[in-house]
Amino acid sequence: MPFELTVDLTTLVVLALVAFVAGFIDAIAGGGGLLTTPALLTAGLPPHLVLGTNKLSSTFGSATAGFTFYRRKLFHPAQWKRALLGTAVGSLIGAVVAHYLPAELLNQMLPVIVFGCGVYLLFGGTPKAPLDSDAPISTKWQLPQGLGLGFYDGVAGPGTGAFWTVSTLLMYPVDLVKASGVARSMNFVSNAAALTIFAINGSVDWAIGLAMGSALMVGAFLGARTAIQGGAKFIRPVFITVVLGLTVRLAWQHWFGGA
Repeated sequence: MPFELTVDLTTLVVLALVAFVAGFIDAIAGGGGLLTTPALLTAGLPPHLVLGTNKLSSTFGSATAGFTFYRRKLFHPAQWKRALLGTAVGSLIGAVVAHYLPAELLNQMLPVIVFGCGVYLLFGGTPKAPLDSDAPISTKWQLPQGLGLGFYDGVAGPGTGAFWTVSTLLMYPVDLVKASGVARSMNFVSNAAALTIFAINGSVDWAIGLAMGSALMVGAFLGARTAIQGGAKFIRPVFITVVLGLTVRLAWQHWFGGA
């Protein structure tokens, strides 16, 4: 049965609580998978179900956060059509080849790449464009940016939000709040596209994913509102903290063989 409960109720409640916290953090800075993926593994789900179930719950959270930024006029889809298209296509391709792509070298490089994002935001000059800025958004690099990051999210996923935030800051005249809105919206597109492939392959635990997704929605809504109200001064330290935590986690997992 697709909606049969495969864990006890206590475990499900714990997973939902973890998802709530992950949704709050993910809406601000990304990195929610740093909490949900180990939680699902600890609950005893097979690795293939962990990836698919995590995509299901993440889709709920990124949709909520992205819509919150959109309602506050901090993300304009019309300006990002090529990035949206590239992200969807890249994520679909990434999810299809996930089982065939040798990931060892990529996994070992991840901590360095993620850490680089944190270092840039810590020491780099962050654009301080006003929130109501109507500066034109170039479309030149949107398609390759979306294809690359969408593909990565379909194949793996950790740090995708950080990559979107930093690359958007580097390439376009936006501030940190708007870059966060772009990251959350693109995360939704890549999550939804990859979820389609995982669902077709039967790699989703729907009962757990929907329960965690509901909790993620609440956390993401509160997190997005907090990020928008707090602005860059609030997002920056949270982002850097999450990136450093993600770096440690990935280094432990892929360099030292940790769980």
